Amino acid sequence: MTERKFFDIDDKLLALAEETEADIRPAFERIERIAFQNQQKVLAAFINNHIGENCFTSSTGYGYNDIGREKLERVFADAMECEDALLRYNFMCGTHALTVALFGILRPNDTMLCVTGMPYDTIQSVIGLSNPPASGSLAEFGIRFEKIDLIDDREVNLDEMRRQLRSDASIKMVYIQRSRGYSLRPSLTVEQIETIATAAHEVKPEVVVMVDNCYGEFVQLTEPCVHGADLMAGSLIKNAGGGIAPTGGYIAGRKDLVEMCSYRLSTPGTGREVGCTLGHSREMYMGLFSAPHVVGEALKTAVFGAGLFSRLGYEVTPLPDELRADIIQSLLLRTPEALITFCQGIQSGSPVDSMALPEPWDMPGYDNKIIMASGSFTLGSSIELSADAPLREPYAVWMQGGLNYAAGKTGILIAAQRMSEKGLLKNN
Repeated sequence: MTERKFFDIDDKLLALAEETEADIRPAFERIERIAFQNQQKVLAAFINNHIGENCFTSSTGYGYNDIGREKLERVFADAMECEDALLRYNFMCGTHALTVALFGILRPNDTMLCVTGMPYDTIQSVIGLSNPPASGSLAEFGIRFEKIDLIDDREVNLDEMRRQLRSDASIKMVYIQRSRGYSLRPSLTVEQIETIATAAHEVKPEVVVMVDNCYGEFVQLTEPCVHGADLMAGSLIKNAGGGIAPTGGYIAGRKDLVEMCSYRLSTPGTGREVGCTLGHSREMYMGLFSAPHVVGEALKTAVFGAGLFSRLGYEVTPLPDELRADIIQSLLLRTPEALITFCQGIQSGSPVDSMALPEPWDMPGYDNKIIMASGSFTLGSSIELSADAPLREPYAVWMQGGLNYAAGKTGILIAAQRMSEKGLLKNN
């Protein structure tokens, strides 16, 4: 069979891609085994909860007795192996789901202790750390925030966490950001989360261990609540929505805590009993069902990106053969020109808005100019191939997603080709 070329990618880059794929085959096999196990787990959750066509019907108004909504949340709780879950299309983003969880659990004079350093930029506004402080933040309600920096930007300081839990009776929540955010520290595995949760509960059994699980769902065989976390939250336009859910988010974990969060999502007294689905149930079910496979494709795309750019002479994290805890791949491109060109290349290799030219801009919730490339079917979806970064040292780009590996690989090659054409590619 004669191969056809649809894009003007240099033969040297294509040869390098072939060499990369040969090297990363063991990582692909590991990803495929995990995806197979997670897909079986999700399929079992669908079968055990007797999902039928009647679960896809639409509800309006209050949404009382919406069996599809209720069963979807049971399916998701089973897939996450936890007691309960809220899975709703009216969570606008992952930060919204996290915010509902924080306001659902924390009360005036409580302290939130983040043990993974400074949390992601958008949640800082929720806490009240932005300058000027955002109206309606936790701080405005008398909820305090403390953080513990990582040791060498890698390990959670468990001794300091224990000390603060013993000395400060106001600490209500130990907060863990699983993913790296706009940092280069490793993302946390569920095994590391278990170590943190176990240590926290040994000192203070009643403390709520909450995990920002964005980008981490279905990357490993189990989820944080299996490993001692009490609560977690995330987005459906990342891993858990499988590239099909058009919006939404989730909160999952201990039943009593999820119930508390439901009163903040809607109103005290009504909680999870209200919330019409407006015809979104089918795509949310389909997204959850597809999620383990799509996450596997995104992980393969990330591994390929790491392998290719390692061969081109760049620092990457994680390394191609490292065990992964989320779908994010960081590439240290070192110059603003290389960073911008890479993102523009990813955009030009996207199925939607390929003609757009991303530029850095002052995005709400961030302290630096941000460039974002995301030519996605769902606006802002980061389970679809995307790349974004703040314009600051070391000019690293954070790449994630890929609905299928073939398209993800092509997008990365187009981005590398764009850098090559501008003389910005190392080892060119």
